[in-house]
Amino acid sequence: MRRKRYQKGSVRPRKHGRQKVWVAQWWEQGQKKSKVLGRCTNMPKSEAEARLAVILKPFNEAAGQSQKPIYTFRVYLEEVFLPVVRRKWKESTRVTTEPRMTYHLLPALGDQLLQQITRDQMQSLLDQKALAASRSIVDHLRWDLNSVFKLALSDGVVPFNPAAGLFTPPCKPCSDKRVLSAAQIREALGALDVRERLIFRLGVFEGMRPSEILALQIVHVAEDSISIEQRVYKGNMDTPKGRKGRKTSRVVGLSPGTTLELALWRQSLLRSDPEAFLFPTERNTPLSRDNVWNRQMKPRLATVGLDWATFQVLRRTNASLSRKAKIDDKVAADQRGHGLGVSLEVYAISDLEQKIEAVKRLESEVIQ
Repeated sequence: MRRKRYQKGSVRPRKHGRQKVWVAQWWEQGQKKSKVLGRCTNMPKSEAEARLAVILKPFNEAAGQSQKPIYTFRVYLEEVFLPVVRRKWKESTRVTTEPRMTYHLLPALGDQLLQQITRDQMQSLLDQKALAASRSIVDHLRWDLNSVFKLALSDGVVPFNPAAGLFTPPCKPCSDKRVLSAAQIREALGALDVRERLIFRLGVFEGMRPSEILALQIVHVAEDSISIEQRVYKGNMDTPKGRKGRKTSRVVGLSPGTTLELALWRQSLLRSDPEAFLFPTERNTPLSRDNVWNRQMKPRLATVGLDWATFQVLRRTNASLSRKAKIDDKVAADQRGHGLGVSLEVYAISDLEQKIEAVKRLESEVIQ
């Protein structure tokens, strides 16, 4: 049996055609192996050596000599961090988080050695992003950096987590979070056609997400309720929003008006078998959220000056009007499918009428 030895391999520049590339070389089962790692103009030598270390890691561990590889931020992110977290992320999380990290973090930190990145560097990056990006983006970037270095710390790649002390700096002011009034809801319902009116109702009265509405099938619809068993996100079917591996399905109650609209819409459907979608395309696939909003709903709502009433506005309106109607907060949160804290802190907005009523009641309690 051939003896297994620890090896470092080599990374050297070679000319391929008109381009210079980094070529890695190592031994495998007595044979010399090589691989082109990338162009010299796009990849510093430190990154090329880090990629070679990833290739050699299983061979050196089999030889009984493990050595902590030296990673650049880019190599660790692409070769270690993302393969690990993809196993726990939902598809909807992956398609939003990976592009964010690739777009915002790699240009600034990608070529630097992981062990040499400091807290000040990362905080300066967040400060720079805060000048143009929203607080939500910067918050997520801070969380991303902390997650990468927590895993690197557990792998023994870095001696400590420099991202643990990061904070979100003041960001550009957010736009006002608007909600629909009762009169505006009635105007919107009068401007929409049957299908779009039903979608609007499910958002504003039942508090459903657009991904849940468009993923509905006939089998999910009961006489006075809807079972949320799946959602569609950018064409991909997934389980309802929530932590992967936990039960996230729920039952949503229907208002009398939505029940009538639903019965009217079902009469026009070409297919009524259980697996048919409630809002199908011509190919019996779920409608695209962007298409139904941009092509049907937004132009109709613009005629009454409500083209700003996006799906997020509908959900916020549901939370705000539910509180105003004195509906139990826990019941309303369960209907929408999220926690009580999110319901109160993110979605529910108090209007001026509620604030005036609150101070009147407070004054009446003090001054008899």
